[in-house]
Amino acid sequence: MSTMNLTINGHSPIPIRRQLTEQLRHAIEAGGVPRDQALPSIRELAGFLGVNPNTVARVIDDLKRSGYVEARRGKGVFVAPAPPARPAPHLRETFLQDTVIRAAALGMTADDLSVGVLSLAGLRPAAIRGAAEVLLVECSPPELDFFARQLEAHLPVRVDKMLLAELVAVTRRPKQAGRWRAAVTSFCHLPQVERLLKGKGVPVIALLAEAHLETLHRLAQFPSGTRVGVASTTVETAHNLEHSIANANLPNIALVGVCPAEGAALGRLVRRADVIVCSSAAAERVRGLAGSTVQVVIDDRALDQRAIEMLAALLVRENGDRPAGAARAARRGLSPRPPNGRERRRGAVRATTQRT
Repeated sequence: MSTMNLTINGHSPIPIRRQLTEQLRHAIEAGGVPRDQALPSIRELAGFLGVNPNTVARVIDDLKRSGYVEARRGKGVFVAPAPPARPAPHLRETFLQDTVIRAAALGMTADDLSVGVLSLAGLRPAAIRGAAEVLLVECSPPELDFFARQLEAHLPVRVDKMLLAELVAVTRRPKQAGRWRAAVTSFCHLPQVERLLKGKGVPVIALLAEAHLETLHRLAQFPSGTRVGVASTTVETAHNLEHSIANANLPNIALVGVCPAEGAALGRLVRRADVIVCSSAAAERVRGLAGSTVQVVIDDRALDQRAIEMLAALLVRENGDRPAGAARAARRGLSPRPPNGRERRRGAVRATTQRT
């Protein structure tokens, strides 16, 4: 019991049932109660916490319905062998800390925040039910692997990876696209993917991996006329990075080319550049060729949380929770306008959504 660290605050405006439900969920997810282990009985929990047994019984019912525990006849209530997946604990903790700090800046206590969230809970769409299948289209295996890992780490999705060159043949198969709740691709591939999936009923999301703001700020500090080259594990990734640097319109730099981090082309690029922007994976080889004459700026790709939230919102809507008006708008082909150049330059990653 002690490993669960359950505490009930009778003076909190948060209902006791809600307090206990969330604490038990957290204890199960964090391993405080191992899978397949029996929970204390309702009577034991109620006595330990000093709460009404009926409240504990309702909490157990809540956990059963959400898949965290299961009743075994004649034996009691046990933690489910495979409790539902939620976002990784460290991601939730970071989000909650962020939220509490922002609320405190507005003069809100933790209880104020909790009550506010609960009061809005009835307005939010239901969570995605189960793991949605999402099509990921990219032009190289490293790109596919990168985005797939990022998406599956943040959302309850199964990623179906596909090279852009393979999509043409796949979309010709009857009903092939029906299993995908959404398609995800890089910004530069958006027009082609939209064209291939047109009429298939699959929303297309473009996640544009741009240069980090730190990279752009550092490039902005170099003297006028600085020659900048871009290198990455694949030439496609290098071109994407070059595109986002070009969008920043930095007047002091001149882009002199891109290349993969292997082969003779990298040596030629290093000889033409004053600065090379590259990933950590390519940095050792670049530095070995550059010596002390060329500066190396590291830019590792990462998805921005706003892009993840956009995909999550679309999956929730596709889950059947859209208001009727939103559904009608989607059928008419209405969608948010794509970001302009200035908006794309504001962050490391941008996304645009269009209903095909």
